[in-house]
Amino acid sequence: MNDPLSFYIQRDSLLHRLNPLTKLTLVISLILLAYLAPFYWLPTILFLLVIIPLSFLGRVWPEFIRATVRLLLPAIGFIFVMQAFFHPGGTTIIFQVWIFTITTESLSFAYQTATRVLVMISAFLILLLTTHPSQLMSDFTRRGAPSALSYIVTSSLQILPEMRLKANTIIDAQRSRGLETQGSLWRRVRALLPLVGPLIFGSLVDVEERAIAIEARAFNTPGPKTSLTDIPDSTSERILRWLLVLLVVISIGSRLWLS
Repeated sequence: MNDPLSFYIQRDSLLHRLNPLTKLTLVISLILLAYLAPFYWLPTILFLLVIIPLSFLGRVWPEFIRATVRLLLPAIGFIFVMQAFFHPGGTTIIFQVWIFTITTESLSFAYQTATRVLVMISAFLILLLTTHPSQLMSDFTRRGAPSALSYIVTSSLQILPEMRLKANTIIDAQRSRGLETQGSLWRRVRALLPLVGPLIFGSLVDVEERAIAIEARAFNTPGPKTSLTDIPDSTSERILRWLLVLLVVISIGSRLWLS
């Protein structure tokens, strides 16, 4: 079953069965390649030929496409427009209205920036949809990572789903008390304050309760800790991780060589 406190979608796929560190290495490699490789069209190629096929491989493509259309594309579109209009240094003017100017250089920079951000966010989205935070934390701890680091990573992955779940609960509670949260824009703005207050204070209470809970479970106790779940890590996956690291090193070297 799916965890309401994470983006994780439980499916039987090859991507789900991979070791969490392998998937994290893949995601970081894609981001580094998109930002550091010297090829202009590489971020677009990575998104179309790697990230989208990964969503089908992990059988999470409906959720991935829905999140991309609803969340990523508007944000990427905003980044593209802002960079296209306000990037300094362009000389070849394509379009100009009042103080707003689009040049060939700004348009090229806006497209490259938008596609890089698209690769970064969509790659992490694939990781979140196919990896449960507890698996990632268990694998980090098993490899000797500090418990505090594992907790910070896991908590960061759960912030947005937790806030979304709490916000839905608060909205339902306020509606049962007669608060109108739908209708005109002004009515929604007026209903925002009664929703934001309980959400912020409830989140602070959750942080305190979580701190008490992890201390009660001997979170800071030194020494090795055991885990009830066994996370496999095959030799082929370890080889794949090193190949990804090598690919990133080659891309950095080629950028330095061509610069």
